[in-house]
Amino acid sequence: MPTPPRPVITIVGGGFAGTALAVQLARQPALKNAEIHLVEPRPVPGPGLAYTARRPEYLLNVRPAALSLYPDQPAHFADWLQAQPEAAHGAPDFAARATYGRYLNQELSTLLAAPTAAGHGIRWHNATAEAAEKQSGGSYRVQLSTGETWATDYLVLALGNFAPPPPAGPDLAYLAHPGYHPDPWAAGSLRRIGPDESVLLIGSGLTAVDVLLALRHDGHRAPVAVVARHGRWPAAHGPATAHYPNFYAELAAETTVAGVLHIFNQHRRAAAAQGLDWRPVLDCLRPDLGRIWANWPLAEQRRFLRHLSSLWAVTRHRSPPENAAAIAALTASGWVQLHIGRVREIEGEGDELRVRVKACTEAINAWHTAQHVVCCTGPLLDYSRIATPLVQGLRDAGHLVPDPLGLGILTDAHGALLGADGRVSATLFTLGASRRPAYFESTAVPELRQQAAVLAQELAQRVAQWSGESPEGVRPATAV
Repeated sequence: MPTPPRPVITIVGGGFAGTALAVQLARQPALKNAEIHLVEPRPVPGPGLAYTARRPEYLLNVRPAALSLYPDQPAHFADWLQAQPEAAHGAPDFAARATYGRYLNQELSTLLAAPTAAGHGIRWHNATAEAAEKQSGGSYRVQLSTGETWATDYLVLALGNFAPPPPAGPDLAYLAHPGYHPDPWAAGSLRRIGPDESVLLIGSGLTAVDVLLALRHDGHRAPVAVVARHGRWPAAHGPATAHYPNFYAELAAETTVAGVLHIFNQHRRAAAAQGLDWRPVLDCLRPDLGRIWANWPLAEQRRFLRHLSSLWAVTRHRSPPENAAAIAALTASGWVQLHIGRVREIEGEGDELRVRVKACTEAINAWHTAQHVVCCTGPLLDYSRIATPLVQGLRDAGHLVPDPLGLGILTDAHGALLGADGRVSATLFTLGASRRPAYFESTAVPELRQQAAVLAQELAQRVAQWSGESPEGVRPATAV
């Protein structure tokens, strides 16, 4: 009997989501002979954008117990951390992001160094995927920035987050100003800011907190202005021991934001009577947030985004207590000056930038001047606006469809992309932040590692069903 052709799987993106999927694919017996490609342009695969920066002041905003790469080994990261130099005097309650990046890289490097018995395993390409052209049989031909190409039976987009969009327009000349920092995570961006140079941050979320702590760590002396629409800082984490019983059964039939809020507030008051605040009431619903979101019709999802998303961001995605205390102290000292309003215009004026801010409750415009403006407004989620060659090519070909709320990509329950013709792809998948339309919460480790495990099982099942022709009518591609 002839040996069936080996399946080829390509993952574009080697951050957390891509790493988690690679790890899970390697654990599937049906994929022991698979040829797996991981495309990641950063010099070290695994950490991705979120965990690359080597700054000790950048802390994870989740405790170690929730950060295992493996959903079936919940203590894996916590146990790994105990053996690291950072835990010489006791494991930190909130580890550094760089430490977690090292953990991811070590787990992935173990796989990269250990090919399967068939001699294939996982191969890392230190390059950018620039195009993916669909072939007549349903497979894709991937093209890298290095010129390398190959055909792949399954293509998985694990693209993570994109840099924030421009915060003001229509005149975008300020984007070319040397004092404008469009992406605070870009290597060396903050190092260009002198200790006595004026700075203005746009946004007051977790990214702004990290930027402020980095500036303080670098010895910045000049006061820093922060402009935010609602003027809220992320809430601080409470005690890890606080718990409240899950009450999703009461929410399962609710199809409106108001209905969910009503029941949540009932339990918030019940928790207060027990001496608990709102945090454990919200946290007990963590496994069910995707179902709550999916149960709302599009109009209700849009209502939530319009009225509650900013409040959700600072209550759901919290700061380590030491970070929250540091921001409070810096604000009290006058070093951080918070202004509530919307940025309407940015214009260059010599070595400085002028920022027009409109107060949300008044028809008053105030002008602020700074030598450096740092955009901390959060990532660009709208795939209709993402202009990277790979995304644009798939979108133009009708293989990738942005969702109507501008949150990510339209998919089925497995993460398979829906095409412009409404058909579900048998070979093109995604996971991670791009699946926010389905889950809304699709950026944190617990959700992403579960997505990776489920998708790996799905791909393994499809490969196991191959017998000459796959159930979807796609014959395994031959790698080039």
